[in-house]
Amino acid sequence: MSAPVTEKEKRKQISVRGIAQVENVANVKKSFNRHLHYTIIKDRHVSTQRDYYFTLANVVKDHLVSRWIRTQQHYYETDPKRVYYLSLEFYMGRSLTNTMINLGIQGACDEAMYQLGLDIEEMEEMEADAGLGNGGLGRLAACFLDSMATLAMPSYGYGIRYEYGIFKQQIQNFEQCEEPDDWLRYGNPWEKARPEYTVPVHFYGNVVYTAEGGRKWVNTEVVLAMPYDNPIPGYGNNVCNTLRLWSAKSPLSFNLKVFNTGDYIQSVLDRNIAENISRVLYPNDNMFEGKELRLKQEYFLCAATLNDVVRRFKASKFGSREVSRTNFDLMPEKVAIQLNDTHPAMAIPELMRILMDEEHLAWDQAWKVTTECCAYTNHTILPEALERWPVTMLQELLPRHLEIIYHINHLHMEQVRAKYGDDAEKLRQLSCIEEEGEKRVNMAHLAIIGSHAVNGVAFIHSELIKKHLFRPFYEYWPEKFQNKTNGITPRRWLLLCNPMLADLISEKIGDDWPVHLDELAKLKEWAADPRFQDEVMKVKQNNKNKLAEYLKEATGIDINPCSLFDIQVKRIHEYKRQLLNILHVITLYNRIKKNPNAPFTPRTVMIGGKAALVLHGPSEIIQVRYN
Repeated sequence: MSAPVTEKEKRKQISVRGIAQVENVANVKKSFNRHLHYTIIKDRHVSTQRDYYFTLANVVKDHLVSRWIRTQQHYYETDPKRVYYLSLEFYMGRSLTNTMINLGIQGACDEAMYQLGLDIEEMEEMEADAGLGNGGLGRLAACFLDSMATLAMPSYGYGIRYEYGIFKQQIQNFEQCEEPDDWLRYGNPWEKARPEYTVPVHFYGNVVYTAEGGRKWVNTEVVLAMPYDNPIPGYGNNVCNTLRLWSAKSPLSFNLKVFNTGDYIQSVLDRNIAENISRVLYPNDNMFEGKELRLKQEYFLCAATLNDVVRRFKASKFGSREVSRTNFDLMPEKVAIQLNDTHPAMAIPELMRILMDEEHLAWDQAWKVTTECCAYTNHTILPEALERWPVTMLQELLPRHLEIIYHINHLHMEQVRAKYGDDAEKLRQLSCIEEEGEKRVNMAHLAIIGSHAVNGVAFIHSELIKKHLFRPFYEYWPEKFQNKTNGITPRRWLLLCNPMLADLISEKIGDDWPVHLDELAKLKEWAADPRFQDEVMKVKQNNKNKLAEYLKEATGIDINPCSLFDIQVKRIHEYKRQLLNILHVITLYNRIKKNPNAPFTPRTVMIGGKAALVLHGPSEIIQVRYN
């Protein structure tokens, strides 16, 4: 009988035997000089800090690619169940330092750059933020990718490669001014285009009967979805998963016979219309606008991704596109599709369309597969944030999907009627079609009906959706509802962001805590130790001194580094209570004016965040804060 496998060995599943160990300083220096010469095509006399950043990124990527390839080979050889995390937002941020830490080469790279007379922190500052998200929803997606890779979980993130991410904020005359975030201007060293996996995505058209009595979507307009793969390295386990981002490309080819006519020029200009789908991230957090471009983005992501999911399920041999599996009853054993909020909820009717219209499954079989594969994460209980698409828009843009949604709802209503009888209020509450006013599809209701599991992102939130927002659904399907409390990845948010504190922790309890955060409980042993308390306070004061220096450099404002730092940084919205915070500051100020000699603790209040473009309240909060 074999010895039990330890948790650490489980995570370290991928063999790196035969991969050159290049973690030493001399090899990093050699690799750096080679990339500067052959990849960037410059020498040290004319190179800029950005050139050095791209060079170092390529050095780090050299350490990554073998792990990336081996991981995918491993998944194809073992054919595990794969997680597909669909999200319209991935707030990834910068990748260089995070990748070096997860690969365990930060020390070697740091020392090599020092020996070459370069400042690694200045190089890190050259990296553009991959700001493909608005806030918590997008950052949760990014943290999940890091965690799944660290747990050696076979998983893929799927999103959109927006050319312009979350806007850059400028403050002029005490008001927010938005500037486009052209994050791809200088290129992205981490991504790899995969044009060979480009897939067509259809819009508009109409639906007809086939000779066999089925339904077929015809006369559509086609947009091509081209994938760009980004590596997601696990922490210290040789695993490297993939974030695949889709970019919209026009399928139009040019007819040279009309080269000298206005039609040719117009055909070139029309290419931009198709490619607008992946042009820009919608910047409105917790606000549903109901714009056609947004619906196009949502369906574009779902259609391209599910094409990939079904292809990978059918052709499970590495490097082969040959169909090796056709029994779709096995799909829930191999595929888990997680919908990050309702934005990717069109995945439910799209998977039904693929299974019925292209793979020729009967409705009942297709529905069983779909519901067993899909699960839905709810992010908000704000009524204005819940997606409700007008039926008229869906009829024009996605006519086959509207048919499927209607039939899903019809069968669901039959089941509700069987339980509750002709209770009109129950039927209304549990329907995904809203009949009052303009007829709309409630995407949250569709997501619940088409999923086997529904979760909130904190205990209190999960309880609220059960008791209020989705109470009728909870009473009807209590077994579907569960909680998954949000976390953050300690690799980025402690190991990377606070290296001095991380070093102090590791000195006391060892190096396992970045993957087993409950290990931090061991610090209780030193909680009352005056020497340890002093060391923690030194780390804290050093970090405050650094922040004070940065603020002086960036804003010209001097702050007292020995004061209490009271910081709130997040998207500005009424429910996030920045206004309440400002009123508290005013109250403290009035108390000081009233009694200047009272024993007050010096306090520096910092409030930061971007306001949603369509909301007046958050913009006015910015004005109040500055005034």
